Amino acid sequence: MTDQSGTGLRDADPADASASRLAKNKLGIAGIVFFVVAAAAPLVGMTGAVPIAIVLGNGAGVPGAYLVVGIILLVFSVGYSAMSHRVTNTGAFFAYVGRGLGVVPGVGSAFVSLLAYLAIQLAIYGFFGAVMAGQMNAELGIDLAWWIWVLIAWALVLGLSALSVDVGAKVLGLLMLLEVLSLAIVAVAVLFHGGGPDGMSLGSSFSPGSVFAGGFAGSAGIALTFAFASYIGFEATAIYGEETRDPKRSVPIATYIAVSLIAVLFAFTSWAVVSGLGSETVRDRVAEISSVEGTPLADPAAVIFGVATEYVGGWLATVMSWLVLSSLFAGLLAFQNSAARYFFSMARAGVLPAALGRVNGRGAPVLGTAAVAATTLIVVLLFRVTDRDPVLHMFSWFSALAVLAIVLVEILVSIAVIAYFRREGGAARVWGTLVAPAVAIVGLALGMYLLVSRFGLLAGTAAEGVDPAAQSWGLSALGWFLVALPFLVLAAGMAVGTLRRGKNTEAMADLVT
Repeated sequence: MTDQSGTGLRDADPADASASRLAKNKLGIAGIVFFVVAAAAPLVGMTGAVPIAIVLGNGAGVPGAYLVVGIILLVFSVGYSAMSHRVTNTGAFFAYVGRGLGVVPGVGSAFVSLLAYLAIQLAIYGFFGAVMAGQMNAELGIDLAWWIWVLIAWALVLGLSALSVDVGAKVLGLLMLLEVLSLAIVAVAVLFHGGGPDGMSLGSSFSPGSVFAGGFAGSAGIALTFAFASYIGFEATAIYGEETRDPKRSVPIATYIAVSLIAVLFAFTSWAVVSGLGSETVRDRVAEISSVEGTPLADPAAVIFGVATEYVGGWLATVMSWLVLSSLFAGLLAFQNSAARYFFSMARAGVLPAALGRVNGRGAPVLGTAAVAATTLIVVLLFRVTDRDPVLHMFSWFSALAVLAIVLVEILVSIAVIAYFRREGGAARVWGTLVAPAVAIVGLALGMYLLVSRFGLLAGTAAEGVDPAAQSWGLSALGWFLVALPFLVLAAGMAVGTLRRGKNTEAMADLVT
């Protein structure tokens, strides 16, 4: 048979073909959005990233920073969605790069994407283990080590992922709705109260002067860096294209809905927090509320919980403390599914062992799921044996690495969109195939600069004697290694693509179908 681009593919036995195809019609638009928003874990971002961005970044301008990044990613989504009309492949990112720039860059971006999803999966495991251990000990008196809770979550995630993607979507849907509802209740309550000491001031949070206060090299750059880090996972919409009903319609719509929902949720809720505490003194208030024994930001979750208690009631703060755990678990399940589908696509394309490209009777990539589970298990046990901290090391290192890798691939995708449509032409509009991707490249390149320059603050890998909140670029040897890793993996992946291309021409044609 021949694909739509004219690339020859070998005929396959129907039984073999069905064993290497994901289940069809398992997801609708809502199911895709559930997976993507769950991966963004908005409640976790509100309890962790937002307070840090307020104190170390641009203060009351943080909501605007999240909105700016959301707009950049919406512009990126224009070209991303245009490409989804031409390519329906569970590899998503690397399938798009492969179609636009060629198989070799496509394989390179595939390895970088896989690195990103495995890294964020590990980061969430570390954070989940630490939060779960503390919560269960404080509330129920169950004193278990963080890594034991991680192993319990690991087993549950593996089981749900192996069952079927729609089972996971239903679980994620319920958890995500509760999470979003809790944040909405807090934001609406603050709005109905008219805010705190300074009222509800749009200008304090969304005017250009507030958002970009301190410049890209200063406080605005820190806020934008944490905002970029909070959106990771939105690009997963196209990963589920093969499993959706009408992917050419579902994927673009789900992408726009997911990015818009995440942007509005972060911007509106953080604006409510800023307004509730007082926009003029929000830095000092957040530092005070989050302090433990005189150390600011030691307990950043106390900020949103404090606003919830003041404007709604202590019961909501208690509920939200448990929903943080469900949010983390939802993220684990979402990224498990995403990483498994990358293993699946790369195996089907002939750049990983072929066995990983098989599915079970339910149409789920069971061996890809097992590969993700095995990889994460080994790393978790390694961190346990070496006595590394689940938050300071596991979460910080891997989350910073993941967002850097994702932004790198997003830049490649935008370049690929321009290259593909300039070469192939078609009825697509110039805005979606040239202007929007070009604007996205500029915005994402800015994001890359901010992430690298502030990597020491994100990852906790500043060089000895360097204050990462005051100085950029001062990284330790580990910090520079983590920054370089996505680029090294890209180069290694391109080398693999070059070596395997001649041996697996037919299989690798799947990369651009």
